[in-house]
Amino acid sequence: MTKRELSIAFQTDKRAVDYIDLAKLVNQYAFDAVTVYCDAPYQPSYGPLLLMAPHVSKSRLGPAGIPPSRMHPLDIAAQTALLAELAAGGVYIGLVRGGWLAEHGIRELDPPITAIREAVDIIRLLLSGESAGYSGRVYRIAEHVRAPYPLPARRIPLQIGTWGKQLAALAGEIADEVKIGGSANPDVIPLIADYIAVGEARGGRDRGAVDLVIGAVSVVDENRDAARWIARKAVSLYMPVVSKLDPTLSIDPDLMSRLQSQVEAGDDDAAARLIPDDILNRFIFAGDPTDIIEQCARLYDAGAQRVELGTPHGVREAATGIQLIGTKVIPALKPYLAPT
Repeated sequence: MTKRELSIAFQTDKRAVDYIDLAKLVNQYAFDAVTVYCDAPYQPSYGPLLLMAPHVSKSRLGPAGIPPSRMHPLDIAAQTALLAELAAGGVYIGLVRGGWLAEHGIRELDPPITAIREAVDIIRLLLSGESAGYSGRVYRIAEHVRAPYPLPARRIPLQIGTWGKQLAALAGEIADEVKIGGSANPDVIPLIADYIAVGEARGGRDRGAVDLVIGAVSVVDENRDAARWIARKAVSLYMPVVSKLDPTLSIDPDLMSRLQSQVEAGDDDAAARLIPDDILNRFIFAGDPTDIIEQCARLYDAGAQRVELGTPHGVREAATGIQLIGTKVIPALKPYLAPT
């Protein structure tokens, strides 16, 4: 069996000391990667990652993901190089088009797929020590521009987060991973793999050359009902968006409209009560450790190379959920996670 991976992800809404404490905690367990998000209007990724890096020795670190519309590729490259100096377990770069940009006053670069491709070109040129001179449709950089800082000793893997056919195909050409965000649905994995395969063929790569990562809101507790209630509230924020992205699901649009109205009104409890049990597990990891183990196993069996367990992790505090993942979920998934 091919080795799979398990990672953990955090929202960037914390105090500096909290990132350090979380880093020390996750370093006690065999997580393959530690991710932080870059959602507006939360803190951008690299500050939290730089705080965590000195305390994480076992896992690679990275953002999932950065919209080039929010951070210029010059800055992504520079911050990545600095992070690579501190991250003993390695780093990766995650790029996305980005969600909720317009409502935060961020104008998406146009054309967006071209912007991602050009951003990757520029980042790779800088991190390789070459001239970043570039004359593209989106970016124009003078020929003399080079990275004026120490460069990473190793090649930095690239992740692209997407649900879309065009961007998944681009990832098939140029990326190492594709992240499906906001989902725990095994049925979507073969579909996105088909999208990626178009680009893999176009780039002369074998099908499956690009790994597939899937992740979502996660809450684990010995009290199963409490965990699922907290997860319902957390997922209500993004379910109206993700439900439109997943073509394998058939969900009443009126239900999603009512859910969105409750979210916008700030009534998380009312929004959570609207989510039916039969679709909840397609969007979240929630329940006791056995529930999480079974969900992860289904995703690995469907073809995911990495499962990422996202915020908030625990019912009352993240630490309780992380400890359960580290002591019960990871050991039980050893048949998937151990090299063969």
